[in-house]
Amino acid sequence: MNRTKVHWLGEIPPHTAVIEAVPGIGNVGKLIVDGLVSSYESKLVAMFLHPDMPPHATLDSDGILRPAHISVHSVRIGADNILCIGSNAQPMTASGQFEMAECILETLNQHSTATLYVLAGLAMPPESKGIHLVCSDLHVKSRLESKGLQVKSDQPESGMIGLAGLLISMAPIHGVEVVGLVAETVGGATDAAAAERLSRFMQEEFGAPVALSLDRTQKIATKLLESVGISESAIAEIMGEQSLGDLYV
Repeated sequence: MNRTKVHWLGEIPPHTAVIEAVPGIGNVGKLIVDGLVSSYESKLVAMFLHPDMPPHATLDSDGILRPAHISVHSVRIGADNILCIGSNAQPMTASGQFEMAECILETLNQHSTATLYVLAGLAMPPESKGIHLVCSDLHVKSRLESKGLQVKSDQPESGMIGLAGLLISMAPIHGVEVVGLVAETVGGATDAAAAERLSRFMQEEFGAPVALSLDRTQKIATKLLESVGISESAIAEIMGEQSLGDLYV
């Protein structure tokens, strides 16, 4: 039995894309999701709750105390609505992450026909600025390649962990079309430049109006660091951290 609960706060309107990201290497995807939610007219329509989420309730932007959750925001960008799924955390157990992924995908199967874009980061040296596409369905892979996009068939060599990997790999089982977008990043706590690069790639290649300026992603990065108690004086040092690895997170 899946222990995930969905708390509905509104209705999901028609939308053109679904974007998902949770904390990970460089917080690349999270910076985009947070940036869109804070930059445009947005409405919290649902919360995914799970007992394996951290037991830490926090105040939201309206001063309302919320339990740890993964949120679904409807974001109005011009004539488009984009669904943004994000959080400050994910379940702390493998079973919790599986159940959360299963519930998110089932919810999208019932309430969405749009493509799900799962955003993540891959720790690499500073000079690496590539963006990798990851698929879990041969038909989606073929369609992307027919558009001239390169889909990785040899990466992630060591696999993809956490909620991101589960959402991408399990999506076809639940009838959800998904594309994973992974930006190479220097790692550390935040990488605003990688987030800006990934958001522009999404807009240029997939037509989703989600491009964010570097100035905007830097402001979101600063806010994110300060929200976890990191002072402004430490932010520059953190931004310069480098971490190497071969897992997409």
